Amino acid sequence: MRNTLGDLNNHLFAQLERLSDEELSGDKLAEEITRAKAVTSVASQIIANGSLVLEATRLGNDKMNVDTSLPKMLEG
Repeated sequence: MRNTLGDLNNHLFAQLERLSDEELSGDKLAEEITRAKAVTSVASQIIANGSLVLEATRLGNDKMNVDTSLPKMLEG
């Protein structure tokens, strides 16, 4: 099973829904906030990596005057 940027988007929205749960309070809310920070940190690195791959692909395509599809890791 491979993960996609679409999966990442789904995870981020699921995390947002958990944080929006008005019944969460005290320790449970603190745990969810800690989890959200970890998810956000990992998501930021995944997005930065995807941006780097996309930019490298663009630079390579410009240098060689070719038009290719998206890098595999960025396909949905």
